[in-house]
Amino acid sequence: MMENEVFLSFTFYSTILILKMYVVAIITGQVRLRKKAFANPEDALRNGGLQFYRQDPDVERCRRAHRNDMENIFPFLFLGAIYSLLDPSPTVARIHFLIFCVGRIVHTIAYLLQLRAPTRSVAYGVAQLPCFSMALQILLATTPHW
Repeated sequence: MMENEVFLSFTFYSTILILKMYVVAIITGQVRLRKKAFANPEDALRNGGLQFYRQDPDVERCRRAHRNDMENIFPFLFLGAIYSLLDPSPTVARIHFLIFCVGRIVHTIAYLLQLRAPTRSVAYGVAQLPCFSMALQILLATTPHW
């Protein structure tokens, strides 16, 4: 597998995206601590009392960004892995992976920093293009065999 140039490229960009998700999780935890808004009573008790067992709009924004990552990055991981097995052009594949990765990073920045619309929507849409392209190519490659 490690001699597959496309798979190596996919692995690189996928790892960047997973690390980005970890960063969002860490940011969420830091915002929780700063805003004293804990999801569990035991955490609130440890950090000042049950009055801090509550929701906060900034924490919820971080959680939505993280959930959006899971809804989009996990399918990319599947599609990219299968697409890598189809022997696509390494350059074209790298462009697919790069566009998705940059789109997701911009989407997260726009979400967390509350950038003006339509920044986040455009980033989301751009990141979806390579996923649809890979899905279509997978279907075209597999349809004759079903």
